[in-house]
Amino acid sequence: MNEEQNKIPQATAKRLPLYYRFLNNLHNQGKERVSSKELSDAVKVDSATIRRDFSYFGALGKKGYGYNVNYLLSFFRKTLDQDEVTKVALIGVGNLGTAFLHYNFLKNNNTMIEMAFDASEEKVGTDIGGVPVYSIEELESKLSDDIPIAILTVPANAAQGITDRLIEAGISGILNFTPARITVPDRIRVHHIDLAVELQALIYFLKHYPLQEGEEVGEEPFNA
Repeated sequence: MNEEQNKIPQATAKRLPLYYRFLNNLHNQGKERVSSKELSDAVKVDSATIRRDFSYFGALGKKGYGYNVNYLLSFFRKTLDQDEVTKVALIGVGNLGTAFLHYNFLKNNNTMIEMAFDASEEKVGTDIGGVPVYSIEELESKLSDDIPIAILTVPANAAQGITDRLIEAGISGILNFTPARITVPDRIRVHHIDLAVELQALIYFLKHYPLQEGEEVGEEPFNA
């Protein structure tokens, strides 16, 4: 994204890949235009929010017509740098890590796990899903300069130590699937994804905040 696009709210930025995925599906179906209502029904974001999100990028649609699918797809492909492949390293080849290697973002052509690291001698030297697995002791020597992102799926007690090594090796972003809340310098971006916490939150909302008629499925009852 350019400097102007960096000024959009982070909540909007996080929804852009969702819009792009749906638009790509529409394009593959041969659909030429889509309304904000259709987008809303598909991605579970209310129409007003979609129109506001799109307004940060100028006039992307026409009143009474909706949005041109090919134009939006091309615009968001450029905005999200979909024409550039981002290489990723995976740290920790346990059950979750192995699943990532087999999946390897097959539906997202601009992201690819390039290499993986683990402490298990049984896994080191193997290929899983076509991705080579190296010893965690080789992290600094094998991690190349063109890999800016790491997925962290190691045990929680190892997360901070591995994080420190990743930062020293030049990693700029970490997708943290461990329960640990890792500490990083301000220049490093971390996204925490704790599946257990998300599941517990969903169960709590189901019990105590039943959806009201007309309420969006993805809408949270309160802000933390």
